[in-house]
Amino acid sequence: MAATAPCASRARDIVMSHGWNATAYQVLNHGIRHWFDSTRCAVAGYVQRGSYLLAVGAPVCDPAILARVTQEFEEFARSVGCHVCYVCAGDRMRSLALGSRRHSIVTAGAQPVWMPSEWRAMVRSRASLRAQLRRALNRGVAIADMEPSQAAGHPELQYVLRKWLQCRGLPPMHFMAEPEVLRGAVDDRMVLAARWHGKVVAYLVASPVAARNGYLIEEIARLPNAPNGASELLIDAAMRRFAEQGNSYATMGLVALSRNVSRPNPFWLSGLMYVARAHANRFYNFRGIEQFRAKMQPRGWEEIYFISNEANFSPRALYAIGGAFSGISPIRAIGIAALKAGIRELRSLRRLAMGR
Repeated sequence: MAATAPCASRARDIVMSHGWNATAYQVLNHGIRHWFDSTRCAVAGYVQRGSYLLAVGAPVCDPAILARVTQEFEEFARSVGCHVCYVCAGDRMRSLALGSRRHSIVTAGAQPVWMPSEWRAMVRSRASLRAQLRRALNRGVAIADMEPSQAAGHPELQYVLRKWLQCRGLPPMHFMAEPEVLRGAVDDRMVLAARWHGKVVAYLVASPVAARNGYLIEEIARLPNAPNGASELLIDAAMRRFAEQGNSYATMGLVALSRNVSRPNPFWLSGLMYVARAHANRFYNFRGIEQFRAKMQPRGWEEIYFISNEANFSPRALYAIGGAFSGISPIRAIGIAALKAGIRELRSLRRLAMGR
């Protein structure tokens, strides 16, 4: 059944008991619809795009009933004339779909993972990371916890987010990359703010991954003029808090187009990913994000998947996913990004021509 607003507390209870995918808490984000199974012991968060219900990761439930819940959710999708695609699913969902003639699996990328208790030792071993942390500390950047309820709607955080989004090559993302994460459920999130000269110049939001005793660092936003090292200082503070709380898992989320994957994709999708890796950095810094996370020496990388209840993963499913993330036609989003990139390059050429 489709959930109404009063069911949000039930969805949160399930997520805080059984949320295993790193994205599980995103089921509670603004704009995500809820479906509950017949026993109300499981919840799936989804959006509809065309003829697809795009699920946030996988249904959240006790792993012992995942197969039944998945079948029930797909029956619900059929009843409304839709396919299902599980977006950014992990190994549990892959294991369930593996070998199924009714499902297809493609690799979307990978996410780095850390054991928070090992963070301090890692920092001691990385001179370049220590230098970045010292750089921010020497400039007077200080990290402070914020009550999530206070952070939601906080004018300084909203200002940082607005300026951060203006610097992005792509239009604001939605669905599972929604920048307005503090418009959703906030009670269980961790919010850290970086202050410089008394003003917030960057902030971090981390969401619980309850069934793995850990957190997803879901968002880091910063002002363009924030001191170097402010982002690293936020991550360092978050990892230390995770360790102090006894958490055993932390991730910074999916790196799309990551090279830290081993499973091949269909030829057409591999070709698209090759082109994107070669040219998409003008719009979105995929390589830079992967390098930034890799320099912090994660314990490992977990492969992340798109899983569709179709015999073959189709371009239509990929188009639906792109539309959900962009909030508009993917073709229009690429056009806007290309226009912004062209304007930036023309400005750079003009400055060079003027000798600046």
